[in-house]
Amino acid sequence: MDIDDREKSFLRKAIELAQANVENGGRPFGAVVVKDGAIIATGVNEILSTNDPTAHAELTAIRVASQKLGSARLDGCAVYASGHPCPMCMAAMRLAGIGKVAYAYSNEDGAPFGLSTAAIYEDLAKPFAEQSMAINHVPVRLEQGPDLYDGWKRRQAAKP
Repeated sequence: MDIDDREKSFLRKAIELAQANVENGGRPFGAVVVKDGAIIATGVNEILSTNDPTAHAELTAIRVASQKLGSARLDGCAVYASGHPCPMCMAAMRLAGIGKVAYAYSNEDGAPFGLSTAAIYEDLAKPFAEQSMAINHVPVRLEQGPDLYDGWKRRQAAKP
C-alpha cells in the first residue's frame, strides 16, 4: 500500500489521539475515519473508562462516523489507526464497507507491552472445533410464529 504525506498525517493524528488517551489514563490507541480526504470522526480506546470490551479506538471512531453520516455503511471511508486493528475491529470495518485501513504500530511493536492481538488472529484462523472458545451451531427454531429470517425479509420487502 502506498502511503502519501497526507495519509501519514492521518496516522500521526491517530498517534496523537492515542498519546492523549494515555495521558488521560486510557490505553494507547487512537483512530481516525477519513472520507474524501478529510477526517470525519476520531476515536480513542475507552475500555478502561467504560468497562466496555468493545470500546476500541476504531469502533468508537466508526460509531461517530456512522452517526455523522447517518448510515451504518461507510463506503468510501478509510481508517487510520495508531495500532494494528484487532480482529473485531477489522471485521467491523469490513461489515461497514470501509475500503482502506492503515496502522502505525504493528502487532510485533506491541507484543513486548502485551498489546498484540496476533494470538487471537492465529486462533481465529483455526477450524471452530480447534479454537480456544467453544463454538457450536444449534439449529433451534421457535414453535410458533414466522421463521426469524423469513419474517425479517418480509418486513423489509413491505417497507415503502
